[in-house]
Amino acid sequence: MSFKKIIPTLLLVGSSLLAPAQAVKNHGALRVKGTQLLDQKGQPVMLRGMSFGWHNFWPRFYTPQTVSWLAKDWNINVIRAAMGVEPKNGYLEKPEWSKERIKAVVDGAIKENIYVIIDWHSHNINLTEAKAFFTEMAQTYGKNPHVIYEIFNEPDHETWPEVKAYSEEVISAIRAVDPDNLILVGTPRWDQDVHLAADDPIKGVKNLMYTLHFYAATHKQELRDRGDYALSKGLPLFISESAGMEATGNGPLNEEEWKKWLDWAEQRKISWVTWSVSDKDETCSILLPSASATGQWKDTDLKPSGLKSRALLKSYAAQPVKKKKTKAK
Repeated sequence: MSFKKIIPTLLLVGSSLLAPAQAVKNHGALRVKGTQLLDQKGQPVMLRGMSFGWHNFWPRFYTPQTVSWLAKDWNINVIRAAMGVEPKNGYLEKPEWSKERIKAVVDGAIKENIYVIIDWHSHNINLTEAKAFFTEMAQTYGKNPHVIYEIFNEPDHETWPEVKAYSEEVISAIRAVDPDNLILVGTPRWDQDVHLAADDPIKGVKNLMYTLHFYAATHKQELRDRGDYALSKGLPLFISESAGMEATGNGPLNEEEWKKWLDWAEQRKISWVTWSVSDKDETCSILLPSASATGQWKDTDLKPSGLKSRALLKSYAAQPVKKKKTKAK
């Protein structure tokens, strides 16, 4: 290899490694074309990151310092702020305090130039409250390309017609203020029934994606096949929550199945987010109680799921998404 070829190669490798910390600077406003998420230059982009746990249960981690640590040490390019709605100390009980916690994360993400998902972390329909909340978030952050709205975390027993009707109203409220930032739409049965949305998608609105959640020890090839069906129907997917254990959040990691899931997502250029930044006594909480609320975590502060999540994120972040081929002039 000649010296002239070595330099661009090194620059390319360096840019791929540095990209997560400068994601928004590099990619700008996101848009959806077909099933693919594209950046401002029309190139495919993948987001890979972490989700905080419920803000009302683990508010101590909702700090800009934690966001900064995850961006720089874990190489994430997206963070998810999971605002609990119904439980004790959730949004319905403490709306102003809840918004303060979410804004701390959003402001931290904007400072770090990474994308941030504002997640209405609920299993039930709260239409009036959701419309008011997302209207305010759009008014505050709608001009920032960093922001993604997730309007319904995991519908559980609601039908797709119910979820669709709710989503259309919340989307309308957001779009009245923010015409273009990405919106994530939940699907029934804890974001498993993407095939139902694929058969009856929301129409007339741009920059929507639909959420698919997996826990690798529970959800396997059958759910990946369902995802492929949705993609074949033209439904764009976004994995806004996932992990390697059982859907209960407990049980051993199934690393083989977890790898199958991430390889499946990578091959299809589907963004994925891992659950969760919290220190609950469960497999899916990545931290031990010794973990600081401001990052700077040592390996001894991480559970096995945390060690594995960090390794996976750093590994995949070093693999740049292939660009679209352009015809030679």
